[in-house]
Amino acid sequence: MRRYLALSVVACLTYSLVAPLLSIAMTDIPSTTAVFLSNAVMLVTVGLVIVVRNLPVQPYLTHRYSPHILAMGCLLAVGLLSYYRALALGPVSIVVPIFGLFIVISSVVGILAFEEAVTPRKVAAIAASVLAIVLMAI
Repeated sequence: MRRYLALSVVACLTYSLVAPLLSIAMTDIPSTTAVFLSNAVMLVTVGLVIVVRNLPVQPYLTHRYSPHILAMGCLLAVGLLSYYRALALGPVSIVVPIFGLFIVISSVVGILAFEEAVTPRKVAAIAASVLAIVLMAI
């Protein structure tokens, strides 16, 4: 199996537990605090990986693509704050499918902005994804 496929499966399985655990935790913990605490754990974990793997960070602080990373960080913060709050207010079975539309939107952006190949299968998959999400969320 190609490494990216295995990592994709690990990411899917682990991220699949995030919403249910958040939903439970946020019955008593405010959503903004949950974002802070969960991301603090992530920051420490990623920091340890960087240290253990002896990965450089400083050269990338002034890299020509650093502004992209900073913009992505801002978007991620808004997205996570919104997602956590939505999970605190609504059912996982509705919030997660709507949130899952990011897959469709990202695919369309990839096609439009990066001129990725458009095939009938991709168009059908995007349409089926939208239909599945709508059906799950109603």
